[in-house]
Amino acid sequence: MIAHILLPSIVGLSILLMLIRPRGIPEVWWIGGGAVLLVALRLVPLALAGKAVAEGSDVYLFLIGMMLLSELAREQGVFDWVASVAVRSAKGSCSRLFALVYGVGTLVTIFMSNDATAVVLTPAILTAVRKSKVEPLPYLFVCALIANAASFVLPISNPANLVVFHKGMPPLGQWLTSFAVPSVLSIVATFLVMRFLFRDELCKSIDAEVEDTPLSRNGKLVLGGLVVMIGVLLAASAMKKDLGLPTCLAALVITAVVSIKAKQNPWKLGKEISWSTLLLVAGLFIMVDAVESQGALQLTQSWLAWAQRLAPASGALVVGFVVGVGNNVINNLPLGLIAGGTIQAAHIKGLIANAVLIGVDLGPNLSVTGSLATILWLLALRKENLDVSFWKFLRVGAIAMPVALLAALGGAIAMNAFTGK
Repeated sequence: MIAHILLPSIVGLSILLMLIRPRGIPEVWWIGGGAVLLVALRLVPLALAGKAVAEGSDVYLFLIGMMLLSELAREQGVFDWVASVAVRSAKGSCSRLFALVYGVGTLVTIFMSNDATAVVLTPAILTAVRKSKVEPLPYLFVCALIANAASFVLPISNPANLVVFHKGMPPLGQWLTSFAVPSVLSIVATFLVMRFLFRDELCKSIDAEVEDTPLSRNGKLVLGGLVVMIGVLLAASAMKKDLGLPTCLAALVITAVVSIKAKQNPWKLGKEISWSTLLLVAGLFIMVDAVESQGALQLTQSWLAWAQRLAPASGALVVGFVVGVGNNVINNLPLGLIAGGTIQAAHIKGLIANAVLIGVDLGPNLSVTGSLATILWLLALRKENLDVSFWKFLRVGAIAMPVALLAALGGAIAMNAFTGK
Protein backbone atom coordinates (compact mmCIF):
# COMPACT_ATOMS: atom_id res chain seq x y z
CA MET A 1 0.00 0.00 0.00
CA ILE A 2 2.86 2.38 0.86
CA ALA A 3 4.53 1.62 -2.46
CA HIS A 4 1.31 2.36 -4.36
CA ILE A 5 1.23 5.79 -2.72
CA LEU A 6 4.95 6.57 -2.73
CA LEU A 7 5.73 5.64 -6.34
CA PRO A 8 3.16 7.90 -8.08
CA SER A 9 3.98 10.67 -5.57
CA ILE A 10 7.67 10.62 -6.52
CA VAL A 11 6.83 10.50 -10.24
CA GLY A 12 4.30 13.33 -9.98
CA LEU A 13 6.58 15.54 -7.87
CA SER A 14 9.53 14.94 -10.23
CA ILE A 15 7.48 15.98 -13.27
CA LEU A 16 6.13 19.03 -11.43
CA LEU A 17 9.63 20.14 -10.46
CA MET A 18 10.78 19.54 -14.04
CA LEU A 19 8.11 21.92 -15.29
CA ILE A 20 8.60 24.73 -12.77
CA ARG A 21 12.43 24.40 -12.48
CA PRO A 22 12.85 25.90 -8.98
CA ARG A 23 16.03 28.02 -8.65
CA GLY A 24 16.72 27.37 -12.33
CA ILE A 25 17.92 23.82 -11.70
CA PRO A 26 17.85 21.94 -15.06
CA GLU A 27 15.01 19.52 -15.79
CA VAL A 28 17.29 16.49 -15.97
CA TRP A 29 18.19 16.71 -12.28
CA TRP A 30 14.58 16.45 -11.15
CA ILE A 31 13.70 13.58 -13.48
CA GLY A 32 17.03 11.80 -13.04
CA GLY A 33 16.88 12.24 -9.28
CA GLY A 34 13.35 10.88 -9.17
CA ALA A 35 14.32 7.84 -11.26
CA VAL A 36 17.34 7.12 -9.05
CA LEU A 37 15.15 7.47 -5.94
CA LEU A 38 12.63 4.97 -7.33
CA VAL A 39 15.42 2.43 -7.82
CA ALA A 40 17.14 3.20 -4.50
CA LEU A 41 13.88 2.71 -2.57
CA ARG A 42 13.30 -0.54 -4.51
CA LEU A 43 10.02 0.78 -5.84
CA VAL A 44 11.36 -0.10 -9.29
CA PRO A 45 13.55 -3.21 -9.66
CA LEU A 46 16.93 -2.49 -11.23
CA ALA A 47 16.19 -4.95 -14.03
CA LEU A 48 12.94 -3.13 -14.90
CA ALA A 49 14.76 0.22 -14.90
CA GLY A 50 17.42 -1.17 -17.24
CA LYS A 51 14.76 -2.60 -19.54
CA ALA A 52 12.93 0.75 -19.60
CA VAL A 53 16.12 2.63 -20.50
CA ALA A 54 16.93 0.12 -23.25
CA GLU A 55 13.47 0.57 -24.78
CA GLY A 56 14.37 4.14 -25.65
CA SER A 57 17.45 3.27 -27.73
CA ASP A 58 15.83 4.26 -31.04
CA VAL A 59 14.80 7.65 -29.59
CA TYR A 60 18.30 8.29 -28.18
CA LEU A 61 19.98 7.50 -31.52
CA PHE A 62 17.51 9.73 -33.36
CA LEU A 63 18.12 12.63 -30.98
CA ILE A 64 21.91 12.22 -31.13
CA GLY A 65 21.86 12.25 -34.93
CA MET A 66 19.57 15.27 -35.19
CA MET A 67 21.41 17.27 -32.50
CA LEU A 68 24.78 16.50 -34.10
CA LEU A 69 23.59 17.53 -37.53
CA SER A 70 21.91 20.67 -36.17
CA GLU A 71 25.10 21.70 -34.40
CA LEU A 72 27.15 21.01 -37.55
CA ALA A 73 24.77 23.17 -39.60
CA ARG A 74 24.98 25.93 -36.99
CA GLU A 75 28.79 25.83 -36.89
CA GLN A 76 29.04 26.02 -40.67
CA GLY A 77 26.69 29.01 -40.80
CA VAL A 78 23.76 27.30 -42.51
CA PHE A 79 21.13 28.76 -40.20
CA ASP A 80 22.67 32.24 -40.26
CA TRP A 81 22.66 32.10 -44.06
CA VAL A 82 19.02 30.98 -44.15
CA ALA A 83 17.99 33.76 -41.75
CA SER A 84 19.82 36.45 -43.73
CA VAL A 85 18.29 35.24 -47.01
CA ALA A 86 14.83 35.45 -45.42
CA VAL A 87 15.40 39.02 -44.18
CA ARG A 88 16.84 40.26 -47.47
CA SER A 89 14.06 38.55 -49.45
CA ALA A 90 11.46 40.38 -47.36
CA LYS A 91 12.43 43.59 -49.22
CA GLY A 92 11.41 45.88 -46.38
CA SER A 93 8.07 44.23 -45.54
CA CYS A 94 7.51 42.86 -42.05
CA SER A 95 4.54 40.78 -43.20
CA ARG A 96 6.63 39.23 -46.00
CA LEU A 97 9.44 38.54 -43.52
CA PHE A 98 6.92 36.85 -41.21
CA ALA A 99 5.76 34.56 -44.04
CA LEU A 100 9.34 33.74 -45.04
CA VAL A 101 10.40 32.92 -41.48
CA TYR A 102 7.28 30.78 -41.12
CA GLY A 103 8.19 28.91 -44.30
CA VAL A 104 11.77 28.35 -43.17
CA GLY A 105 10.63 27.15 -39.76
CA THR A 106 8.18 24.75 -41.40
CA LEU A 107 10.89 23.19 -43.59
CA VAL A 108 13.40 22.90 -40.74
CA THR A 109 10.77 21.25 -38.53
CA ILE A 110 9.66 18.80 -41.21
CA PHE A 111 13.11 17.64 -42.23
CA MET A 112 15.30 18.25 -39.14
CA SER A 113 12.78 17.85 -36.27
CA ASN A 114 11.11 20.43 -34.07
CA ASP A 115 14.03 20.58 -31.66
CA ALA A 116 16.26 21.99 -34.43
CA THR A 117 13.73 24.76 -35.04
CA ALA A 118 13.45 25.58 -31.35
CA VAL A 119 17.13 25.41 -30.41
CA VAL A 120 19.17 26.29 -33.52
CA LEU A 121 16.93 28.29 -35.85
CA THR A 122 15.59 30.57 -33.09
CA PRO A 123 18.94 32.30 -32.25
CA ALA A 124 19.70 32.74 -35.97
CA ILE A 125 16.31 34.35 -36.60
CA LEU A 126 16.70 36.55 -33.52
CA THR A 127 20.11 37.81 -34.72
CA ALA A 128 18.72 38.58 -38.17
CA VAL A 129 15.63 40.46 -36.96
CA ARG A 130 17.69 42.44 -34.45
CA LYS A 131 19.88 43.64 -37.32
CA SER A 132 16.67 44.61 -39.11
CA LYS A 133 15.65 46.67 -36.05
CA VAL A 134 12.12 45.25 -35.96
CA GLU A 135 10.09 43.87 -33.07
CA PRO A 136 11.43 40.28 -32.70
CA LEU A 137 8.50 38.73 -30.81
CA PRO A 138 6.31 37.71 -33.80
CA TYR A 139 9.20 35.91 -35.49
CA LEU A 140 10.29 34.21 -32.27
CA PHE A 141 6.76 32.94 -31.70
CA VAL A 142 6.90 31.54 -35.23
CA CYS A 143 9.87 29.37 -34.22
CA ALA A 144 8.04 28.11 -31.14
CA LEU A 145 4.63 27.38 -32.64
CA ILE A 146 5.66 25.99 -36.03
CA ALA A 147 8.00 23.60 -34.19
CA ASN A 148 4.86 21.84 -32.97
CA ALA A 149 2.35 22.69 -35.70
CA ALA A 150 4.47 21.05 -38.43
CA SER A 151 5.83 18.22 -36.30
CA PHE A 152 3.64 15.44 -37.65
CA VAL A 153 4.18 15.98 -41.37
CA LEU A 154 6.76 13.15 -41.34
CA PRO A 155 7.76 10.58 -38.71
CA ILE A 156 11.16 12.34 -38.41
CA SER A 157 9.61 15.73 -37.65
CA ASN A 158 9.27 15.10 -33.92
CA PRO A 159 10.94 12.59 -31.54
CA ALA A 160 7.52 12.25 -29.89
CA ASN A 161 6.33 10.45 -33.03
CA LEU A 162 8.84 7.69 -32.32
CA VAL A 163 7.73 7.59 -28.69
CA VAL A 164 3.99 7.32 -29.44
CA PHE A 165 4.15 4.68 -32.16
CA HIS A 166 7.44 3.06 -31.06
CA LYS A 167 7.51 -0.42 -32.67
CA GLY A 168 4.17 0.18 -34.38
CA MET A 169 5.41 3.05 -36.57
CA PRO A 170 3.32 3.13 -39.79
CA PRO A 171 5.21 2.97 -43.12
CA LEU A 172 5.69 6.28 -44.90
CA GLY A 173 2.81 5.85 -47.37
CA GLN A 174 0.34 5.08 -44.60
CA TRP A 175 1.72 7.95 -42.51
CA LEU A 176 1.18 10.47 -45.30
CA THR A 177 -2.32 9.16 -45.96
CA SER A 178 -3.19 9.69 -42.29
CA PHE A 179 -1.37 12.93 -41.50
CA ALA A 180 -0.66 14.91 -44.71
CA VAL A 181 -4.01 16.72 -44.75
CA PRO A 182 -4.22 17.28 -40.95
CA SER A 183 -0.67 18.64 -40.85
CA VAL A 184 -1.27 21.06 -43.74
CA LEU A 185 -4.41 22.32 -41.99
CA SER A 186 -2.47 22.67 -38.74
CA ILE A 187 0.28 24.71 -40.43
CA VAL A 188 -2.17 26.98 -42.27
CA ALA A 189 -4.43 27.53 -39.25
CA THR A 190 -1.48 28.40 -37.00
CA PHE A 191 -0.17 30.87 -39.59
CA LEU A 192 -3.53 32.62 -39.96
CA VAL A 193 -4.02 32.94 -36.20
CA MET A 194 -0.54 34.32 -35.63
CA ARG A 195 -0.82 36.66 -38.60
CA PHE A 196 -4.00 38.06 -37.01
CA LEU A 197 -2.62 38.28 -33.46
CA PHE A 198 0.52 40.14 -34.56
CA ARG A 199 -1.16 42.26 -37.24
CA ASP A 200 -0.09 45.57 -35.66
CA GLU A 201 3.62 44.64 -35.59
CA LEU A 202 3.51 43.16 -39.11
CA CYS A 203 2.02 46.23 -40.81
CA LYS A 204 5.32 48.09 -40.31
CA SER A 205 8.28 48.26 -42.68
CA ILE A 206 11.93 47.26 -42.33
CA ASP A 207 14.13 50.34 -42.64
CA ALA A 208 17.55 48.90 -41.75
CA GLU A 209 19.79 47.24 -44.33
CA VAL A 210 20.96 43.68 -43.53
CA GLU A 211 24.25 42.45 -44.91
CA ASP A 212 24.25 39.31 -47.02
CA THR A 213 25.69 36.26 -45.23
CA PRO A 214 27.29 34.03 -47.86
CA LEU A 215 27.20 30.26 -47.45
CA SER A 216 30.64 28.68 -47.32
CA ARG A 217 31.65 25.59 -49.29
CA ASN A 218 31.43 23.52 -46.14
CA GLY A 219 27.98 24.96 -45.49
CA LYS A 220 26.92 23.84 -48.96
CA LEU A 221 28.38 20.42 -48.20
CA VAL A 222 26.28 20.25 -45.02
CA LEU A 223 23.17 21.16 -47.01
CA GLY A 224 23.96 18.39 -49.51
CA GLY A 225 24.45 15.97 -46.64
CA LEU A 226 21.09 16.97 -45.19
CA VAL A 227 19.39 16.15 -48.47
CA VAL A 228 21.06 12.73 -48.54
CA MET A 229 20.11 12.04 -44.93
CA ILE A 230 16.49 13.02 -45.54
CA GLY A 231 16.40 10.60 -48.46
CA VAL A 232 17.83 7.82 -46.27
CA LEU A 233 15.26 8.46 -43.53
CA LEU A 234 12.34 8.59 -45.93
CA ALA A 235 13.51 5.29 -47.45
CA ALA A 236 13.83 3.73 -43.98
CA SER A 237 10.36 4.98 -43.07
CA ALA A 238 8.90 3.64 -46.31
CA MET A 239 10.38 0.22 -45.50
CA LYS A 240 8.97 0.41 -41.95
CA LYS A 241 12.43 0.41 -40.35
CA ASP A 242 13.48 2.11 -37.12
CA LEU A 243 14.69 5.67 -37.72
CA GLY A 244 17.17 6.09 -34.86
CA LEU A 245 20.14 4.13 -36.20
CA PRO A 246 19.94 5.48 -39.80
CA THR A 247 19.70 9.03 -38.43
CA CYS A 248 22.71 8.61 -36.18
CA LEU A 249 24.85 6.85 -38.80
CA ALA A 250 24.01 9.42 -41.50
CA ALA A 251 24.85 12.29 -39.12
CA LEU A 252 28.18 10.67 -38.17
CA VAL A 253 29.16 10.18 -41.82
CA ILE A 254 28.22 13.75 -42.78
CA THR A 255 30.07 15.13 -39.75
CA ALA A 256 33.18 13.09 -40.56
CA VAL A 257 33.23 14.25 -44.21
CA VAL A 258 32.75 17.93 -43.32
CA SER A 259 35.26 17.80 -40.45
CA ILE A 260 37.93 16.22 -42.66
CA LYS A 261 37.36 18.76 -45.41
CA ALA A 262 37.32 21.67 -42.95
CA LYS A 263 40.27 20.19 -40.97
CA GLN A 264 38.34 20.56 -37.73
CA ASN A 265 38.15 18.34 -34.66
CA PRO A 266 34.72 16.62 -34.65
CA TRP A 267 34.91 16.04 -30.90
CA LYS A 268 34.11 19.72 -30.42
CA LEU A 269 30.69 19.09 -31.99
CA GLY A 270 30.12 16.11 -29.72
CA LYS A 271 30.59 18.32 -26.69
CA GLU A 272 27.80 20.61 -27.92
CA ILE A 273 25.23 17.79 -27.96
CA SER A 274 22.76 18.09 -25.09
CA TRP A 275 23.58 14.78 -23.44
CA SER A 276 21.45 15.80 -20.48
CA THR A 277 18.41 15.65 -22.78
CA LEU A 278 19.11 11.95 -23.37
CA LEU A 279 19.35 11.37 -19.62
CA LEU A 280 16.07 13.25 -19.19
CA VAL A 281 14.34 11.00 -21.74
CA ALA A 282 15.84 7.87 -20.14
CA GLY A 283 14.56 8.96 -16.74
CA LEU A 284 11.10 9.52 -18.17
CA PHE A 285 11.14 6.01 -19.67
CA ILE A 286 11.88 4.60 -16.20
CA MET A 287 9.10 6.63 -14.59
CA VAL A 288 6.50 5.70 -17.18
CA ASP A 289 7.38 2.00 -16.93
CA ALA A 290 7.13 2.30 -13.15
CA VAL A 291 3.64 3.80 -13.37
CA GLU A 292 2.64 1.17 -15.93
CA SER A 293 3.79 -1.60 -13.55
CA GLN A 294 1.17 -0.42 -11.06
CA GLY A 295 -1.64 -0.81 -13.58
CA ALA A 296 -1.98 2.81 -14.66
CA LEU A 297 -2.42 1.76 -18.28
CA GLN A 298 -5.62 -0.04 -17.36
CA LEU A 299 -7.20 3.35 -16.67
CA THR A 300 -5.98 4.91 -19.91
CA GLN A 301 -7.02 1.82 -21.88
CA SER A 302 -10.49 1.98 -20.36
CA TRP A 303 -10.76 5.65 -21.27
CA LEU A 304 -9.69 5.07 -24.89
CA ALA A 305 -12.08 2.11 -25.11
CA TRP A 306 -14.88 4.43 -23.99
CA ALA A 307 -13.84 7.01 -26.60
CA GLN A 308 -13.88 4.35 -29.31
CA ARG A 309 -17.51 3.58 -28.52
CA LEU A 310 -18.47 7.16 -29.38
CA ALA A 311 -19.20 8.26 -32.92
CA PRO A 312 -15.84 8.38 -34.82
CA ALA A 313 -15.79 12.18 -35.09
CA SER A 314 -16.79 12.69 -31.44
CA GLY A 315 -14.27 10.16 -30.18
CA ALA A 316 -11.41 11.73 -32.17
CA LEU A 317 -12.26 15.25 -30.98
CA VAL A 318 -12.51 14.19 -27.34
CA VAL A 319 -9.26 12.22 -27.43
CA GLY A 320 -7.37 14.91 -29.37
CA PHE A 321 -8.37 17.76 -27.06
CA VAL A 322 -7.92 15.82 -23.80
CA VAL A 323 -4.45 14.67 -24.86
CA GLY A 324 -3.64 18.13 -26.25
CA VAL A 325 -4.48 19.91 -23.01
CA GLY A 326 -2.88 17.10 -20.97
CA ASN A 327 0.49 17.84 -22.55
CA ASN A 328 0.57 21.16 -20.76
CA VAL A 329 -0.03 19.52 -17.40
CA ILE A 330 2.67 16.83 -17.51
CA ASN A 331 4.64 17.67 -20.73
CA ASN A 332 4.31 15.78 -24.00
CA LEU A 333 7.27 13.41 -23.47
CA PRO A 334 5.84 11.55 -20.44
CA LEU A 335 2.34 11.85 -21.89
CA GLY A 336 3.58 10.52 -25.23
CA LEU A 337 5.19 7.55 -23.49
CA ILE A 338 1.97 6.78 -21.61
CA ALA A 339 -0.13 7.25 -24.75
CA GLY A 340 2.22 5.06 -26.78
CA GLY A 341 2.12 2.31 -24.17
CA THR A 342 -1.68 2.50 -24.07
CA ILE A 343 -2.03 2.33 -27.86
CA GLN A 344 0.26 -0.71 -28.03
CA ALA A 345 -1.29 -2.52 -25.07
CA ALA A 346 -4.85 -1.97 -26.33
CA HIS A 347 -3.91 -2.58 -30.00
CA ILE A 348 -5.60 0.68 -30.96
CA LYS A 349 -5.23 1.79 -34.58
CA GLY A 350 -6.90 4.13 -37.02
CA LEU A 351 -8.58 7.41 -36.21
CA ILE A 352 -8.27 7.27 -32.40
CA ALA A 353 -4.54 6.50 -32.57
CA ASN A 354 -4.08 9.33 -35.08
CA ALA A 355 -5.98 11.71 -32.79
CA VAL A 356 -3.65 10.75 -29.92
CA LEU A 357 -0.57 11.61 -31.98
CA ILE A 358 -2.02 14.91 -33.21
CA GLY A 359 -2.85 15.84 -29.63
CA VAL A 360 0.65 14.93 -28.40
CA ASP A 361 2.37 16.91 -31.18
CA LEU A 362 0.12 19.96 -31.49
CA GLY A 363 -1.22 20.33 -27.95
CA PRO A 364 2.04 21.81 -26.57
CA ASN A 365 1.38 25.05 -28.47
CA LEU A 366 -0.93 26.02 -25.62
CA SER A 367 1.79 26.85 -23.06
CA VAL A 368 5.55 26.91 -22.50
CA THR A 369 5.37 23.73 -20.40
CA GLY A 370 3.80 21.65 -23.17
CA SER A 371 6.84 20.14 -24.88
CA LEU A 372 10.57 19.73 -24.59
CA ALA A 373 10.99 21.76 -27.81
CA THR A 374 9.11 24.74 -26.33
CA ILE A 375 11.14 24.57 -23.11
CA LEU A 376 14.35 24.49 -25.17
CA TRP A 377 13.06 27.47 -27.17
CA LEU A 378 12.52 29.41 -23.97
CA LEU A 379 16.03 28.53 -22.75
CA ALA A 380 17.48 29.68 -26.09
CA LEU A 381 15.76 33.05 -25.65
CA ARG A 382 17.04 33.41 -22.10
CA LYS A 383 20.60 33.00 -23.37
CA GLU A 384 19.94 36.06 -25.53
CA ASN A 385 18.60 38.04 -22.53
CA LEU A 386 14.97 37.67 -23.62
CA ASP A 387 12.19 36.10 -21.63
CA VAL A 388 8.66 35.17 -22.60
CA SER A 389 6.50 34.72 -19.54
CA PHE A 390 4.06 31.86 -19.07
CA TRP A 391 1.11 34.25 -19.43
CA LYS A 392 2.46 36.00 -22.52
CA PHE A 393 2.84 32.65 -24.27
CA LEU A 394 -0.57 31.50 -23.06
CA ARG A 395 -2.28 34.57 -24.55
CA VAL A 396 -1.11 33.46 -27.98
CA GLY A 397 -1.36 29.71 -27.39
CA ALA A 398 -4.89 29.83 -25.99
CA ILE A 399 -6.09 30.93 -29.43
CA ALA A 400 -3.57 29.30 -31.78
CA MET A 401 -3.59 25.79 -30.32
CA PRO A 402 -7.36 25.09 -30.17
CA VAL A 403 -7.95 26.50 -33.67
CA ALA A 404 -5.11 24.47 -35.21
CA LEU A 405 -6.01 21.34 -33.24
CA LEU A 406 -9.64 21.55 -34.35
CA ALA A 407 -8.53 22.01 -37.97
CA ALA A 408 -6.09 19.09 -37.81
CA LEU A 409 -8.56 16.74 -36.14
CA GLY A 410 -11.20 17.78 -38.67
CA GLY A 411 -8.78 16.84 -41.43
CA ALA A 412 -8.07 13.48 -39.78
CA ILE A 413 -11.79 12.77 -39.46
CA ALA A 414 -12.37 13.69 -43.10
CA MET A 415 -9.50 11.48 -44.29
CA ASN A 416 -10.77 8.60 -42.16
CA ALA A 417 -14.22 8.93 -43.72
CA PHE A 418 -12.70 9.17 -47.21
CA THR A 419 -10.41 6.14 -46.88
CA GLY A 420 -12.78 4.13 -44.71
CA LYS A 421 -10.00 3.30 -42.21
